[in-house]
Amino acid sequence: MKKILSIVLFSALGGALTLGAYKIFLEKPQVVIEQSGITNPKTVAANYSDARFGGAENIDFTTAAEKTLNSVVHVKNTMLQTIKDPFAEFFYGQGNGTRQFSQIGTGSGVIISSDGYIVTNNHVINNATDIAVVLNNKKEYKAKIIGTDPTNDIALIKVDAKDLPYVTFGDSDHIKIGEWVLAVGNPYNLTSTVTAGIISAKGRDLDGNGSVDSFIQTDAAVNPGNSGGALVNTRGELIGINTAISSMTGSFVGYSFAVPSNIAKKVIEDLMEFGNVQRAVLGVVGGELDGKVAANLDVNNTEGFYISEVSEGSGAAKAGLKPKDIIIQLDGNKISTFSDLTGFLRTKRPNDKVQVTFLRDNNQKTVEVLLSKNEISKVSTLGLELKNLNNTELKKLKIENGVKVSNILNKELLSYGVKKGYIITEINNKKVYSVDDVNDMISAKSSNEVMRIEMINLQGEVERYIFR
Repeated sequence: MKKILSIVLFSALGGALTLGAYKIFLEKPQVVIEQSGITNPKTVAANYSDARFGGAENIDFTTAAEKTLNSVVHVKNTMLQTIKDPFAEFFYGQGNGTRQFSQIGTGSGVIISSDGYIVTNNHVINNATDIAVVLNNKKEYKAKIIGTDPTNDIALIKVDAKDLPYVTFGDSDHIKIGEWVLAVGNPYNLTSTVTAGIISAKGRDLDGNGSVDSFIQTDAAVNPGNSGGALVNTRGELIGINTAISSMTGSFVGYSFAVPSNIAKKVIEDLMEFGNVQRAVLGVVGGELDGKVAANLDVNNTEGFYISEVSEGSGAAKAGLKPKDIIIQLDGNKISTFSDLTGFLRTKRPNDKVQVTFLRDNNQKTVEVLLSKNEISKVSTLGLELKNLNNTELKKLKIENGVKVSNILNKELLSYGVKKGYIITEINNKKVYSVDDVNDMISAKSSNEVMRIEMINLQGEVERYIFR
């Protein structure tokens, strides 16, 4: 029987080590990550005209649609669910009340190579025991999972086929607000559906989406079943993977969100080359500026990333970055918010070189920083040193997610018996997959928020600790 130990620790939580001490959430809409399942929509008469596209008569969407339709597939996943009937067990004995049934879910995917590699959302194929892919020409293939990245909600699957139509990647860093886009997918089991809209915002950071914090926001209609589908520009280039909607009903009400193609592309390349995602860090602590923060810090800028601490031995330290510097550009890309910074770094690997433009005493400077690997990280606010777990270690421990405690500096945790080798699996009911997740969750914490950390001890028992 598992022991559940809950302890309240009265500790002060400050900034997170890797990137920032806080995030400013300007809005908190309900984010719906589409769940697998087949839903039949209600059909009603539309006896009105929508003037939203009145200015689009000079935009040709047909070329992008033709390029994309045959490259977006219908993904069907089968999951085995086990249920227990307590009454059957009571009357017929233990083990007689268990039965399994299959649950079929649907989503979308995008073919990215002629030999059958397909990108989709991790939540579309998560826990699937069988995956089928249906092309626009009705051909069906069995698919295998190449790799997954729950942090960015990206998965790579493959079918055994040749000469398939595929979509080429566009550069999501250079898309513009107001630019026309198409969303292509299979909403409500309606295959090969195309909707149009504009880019409403970039680098959108939403509360409740897990760890993704650099979405492309559009007003192209996206509904359950669109997950994993393509967001393309008018040239038919892939600029995003449709992932979530902002809704109070579970259906589209005006805003949809896509993982930028540059992040998806980097994840896919890592999965193909290394088998896991290579994460890079700049080596700074701080947070984004706004009017209030700037006034408190007595700085003139209200945009940018303010450095409060530079990690010893990091690429940032070696390049000469210092506390009170304000990062305003990375490789020429404007950095206004925390999500601008994290979104950019998620497209980079350890040992990549980045041109960092910053302000020091109101003087603009540029230095080249060599990014480092984020496999082990000290989380100063928790007094812990954490290490990522690979797939082999996870299977050995018989868990799906978690990070390992490799060193402890927190005297309170030590006094309660926390030891090296403990596994942090959840923070505030959100699953932890990497050291980056821990840092992101802590950096997003408000000053008055309680933090609940779930760990697995050396005996495989669950322990919970509460920080105030």
